[in-house]
Order: sequence, then structure tokens, then C-alpha cells
Amino acid sequence: MPMNTVNYGDTPHIVRGSQKDYRFLFYSNEEAALTVPITLQSGYGLLEVGTVLSKNMSNLTTGGKDQMLPYNPTSFTGAEDHPGRAYLVTDSGTTDKYVYVSMDDSYKFKIGDDIIINDNTTTVEDLGAITAIDRTSENHRAKITFTAAIGGTAFTTARYAYVCVQAASANSNNYSDAVGILMKTVDTGTGVNAKGANAEMIIGNCVLRSGMLINSDAAARTDISASTFGSFTYIR
Repeated sequence: MPMNTVNYGDTPHIVRGSQKDYRFLFYSNEEAALTVPITLQSGYGLLEVGTVLSKNMSNLTTGGKDQMLPYNPTSFTGAEDHPGRAYLVTDSGTTDKYVYVSMDDSYKFKIGDDIIINDNTTTVEDLGAITAIDRTSENHRAKITFTAAIGGTAFTTARYAYVCVQAASANSNNYSDAVGILMKTVDTGTGVNAKGANAEMIIGNCVLRSGMLINSDAAARTDISASTFGSFTYIR
């Protein structure tokens, strides 16, 4: 399995950690699991084995249509695993057609991707397709412009406001439906040099260790027909 190859500094030091292996994810025989090859959208950094995945449901092929990306949990505690989100760096306007995110997070998106906006109070909104991503006007943040105006209420950083790629056709799960589980750790890249990744996705016939699932919740388990038993999650 790949290791994170980030350079942590040019001085003698030790970074303690361990390599993740898909065999620790499986309690059942991994060779019996149903898996499919997938392409992961670029910009989401290192995605660890056990990450719950969604599918880019954008309408335009100019975006990342049908590529896989991290599922977004339905909770808003600030502590959940949420690699699919790009948190706003400033509050949105009430009727604007743009938001600001960090420069690195802007590379989670492509022009043509359909995106949604959400926070822990305001009803989630579909913003339509991205029409522009401005990474040159300012050095510390990027401006993402989209088709539909925000619907009259500001989304705020105090309420954990974020944008993400639309990964469901309806808003029942905040426009993010789970489709499977990442079988191996892969690096999709971060920032301007992000290229995406090829991997395998688990879709059924297995028993997994629940503690190895990165961003799972009850809604995700419903989506993929999974249930829990003690410290295990099984997918039919």
C-alpha cells in the first residue's frame, strides 16, 4: 500500500506512523468480496483504506462526472472525517453566485462540476454547475463561481459552511449518497499538482472491521445495504 510521501522538513527528525493494509479492513476473506475498478477525482489528498465513497453526479462531462470522491457524513460536529468538503473561508452572500474556499480545496473541483452548499442550520442548496474557478486574483483563497444564486440566506463559517461536488440526485443525504468502500490507500494529490488516482472499490459480499471505516454513518450504511454487528460491518 502507498505511503504518504509528504516532506515533513529538512532537519533530522522521525515521523511515527504505520502503513495501512487492506487485510486489516477485512474480517471475511477479502478474495470473496465484490469489487470494481474506479477512478478517484483529483484534489482530495491521501484517502485511506476504508474511506466511504460517493460518485460525482454532475451533468456536464467537462467536470469529473462519474468519478469517485469521498462521501460526506450527515453530521456537523467539526470533528467528523470529511475529506470531501471544502469549507468556506468567509461567509457567503445571501444571493451571490460565488463563494471563497482555500486554495488547496479549490482543486477538489473542476469547471463543469455541479456543487452544493450546506451548513448545520441552513437547508442544503444545489448551486448548479461551476462556471469559473479564480486562483490568480488572490494568493490566500480561491473564488468558485456557479450557475444558481444562493437562495436568500447566508451560509456561515460559524455554522461549518462548506461546498462539495453533488454526489446524489436528491437532497435526502445532503446530496451525498454512498456507493462503496475504498479497498486500498491512494493519494489523489493536493493543490495544483493533483492528478487523481486509480483504485478498487468494495461493493458487497464482505464483513469489515467497523473501526477501519473512515467516514461511515447510518445514512451511508443504508445506501450500500450494510449493517453492523458488534464491531463489524457487513455488506450484503
